[in-house]
Amino acid sequence: MKIKIMFFFIVCFLTSLPNVSAEVPLRATFIREHQLWMIEDDKEQQLTKNRYIYSPKWSYDGRFIAYLDGDKNGENAHLFVYDTKQHRSYQPYENIETTGFEWSPTSNRLAYNAGGVLNVTKTENGRPMGFDNVSLGVSDFTWFPNGKEFLVSSQSNLLPTGWGPIHLFRVPINANLNTEKIKPFYTIKTNTSDLFAIDANYFKWSTDHKWISFLATPTASWSADSNTLCVLSSTGKHFQPLGNMLMNEDWMKWSPTENKLAYISGEGRFLVQDKKTTVADIPTSNHQKKYTPNGNVDLDIEWLSPDEVIVARAKENKEWKEGPVPTMFSKLYVINIKSTEQKQISFPKRNELDTQPQVIDSYITWYRKGDQGDVWIKNGIKGHAYIWLKNVDEAPVFFSNNQA
Repeated sequence: MKIKIMFFFIVCFLTSLPNVSAEVPLRATFIREHQLWMIEDDKEQQLTKNRYIYSPKWSYDGRFIAYLDGDKNGENAHLFVYDTKQHRSYQPYENIETTGFEWSPTSNRLAYNAGGVLNVTKTENGRPMGFDNVSLGVSDFTWFPNGKEFLVSSQSNLLPTGWGPIHLFRVPINANLNTEKIKPFYTIKTNTSDLFAIDANYFKWSTDHKWISFLATPTASWSADSNTLCVLSSTGKHFQPLGNMLMNEDWMKWSPTENKLAYISGEGRFLVQDKKTTVADIPTSNHQKKYTPNGNVDLDIEWLSPDEVIVARAKENKEWKEGPVPTMFSKLYVINIKSTEQKQISFPKRNELDTQPQVIDSYITWYRKGDQGDVWIKNGIKGHAYIWLKNVDEAPVFFSNNQA
């Protein structure tokens, strides 16, 4: 009898260990101690040494990883590409410094902004190599879903009469600086009582490609406290401002199946209060609903299903006024946006916090920060949670077959 009881407790202990896991059929790139790594089917591989890596992004088919190699201040950032087939890094063109880059949604071509000049790589032996100039005067950009054009923003100008409008343009990939090929797409009138901004950033297409969301951002100091989330139809005819939020591109997510946009609304650069999970039906911006209970703040967001979103939630801190900003010890919750039912799904220890939830296939992952940063994973809401990646700098970037 004693043997049976002891065996029962041993089994319970082993099943409760956080790093007991089966092989996970996921592919991701991540950063550990500033170096680029890759994991596939639980096999880790270090890809760079003696670098300072950030912003890795997968190519359309998963063969390439583009990334920035700079310094600890995020400056002097040069664009590199790692070729997973040839197992080496290279520069598509020597000493490319960029403020933003994005892979084509239909091919292994890489577009990047270098000092306001939009460029796109050529292809040589299947690899992105060399470049063509596309357009001047570019503030931010994104590819159209067809992979043949760009949506480009141009920052407004300060005139004696005040700030001018923000111009958006439709630019073909083969424009080659020919202004006759570039067409106006939409003009945002921003020097008004309802909307003041000088730029448009962080473009994201809806799942059906009929809408695009972005942030209309004011001048630098103001933008740290509040920006206007906007949506624009793919025809450039219907524009709607939705609400205010911080300049965090991960805080706005389109539904995987519907024209619903989930975002964390609120103002103030400090995360201690006024950060609410909000879901807007597009195009009817009046149909918005906030889900964060009073006394709480939500600090990250991700769709789990058409009816559910996952948030990283912490207790609001209205008492803090000055001094070091308090750490917000967040935990993951799932919200059913139809029934409004909410429940906790991650359980960090006292001095740990859970952030950056991601849903890939049937898996839920998140970044847990404690003495070090680890990536945790579970297969579905009811799955067993365990550590998948140890000692990483931030959440991984997954490659999904849905990209290709």
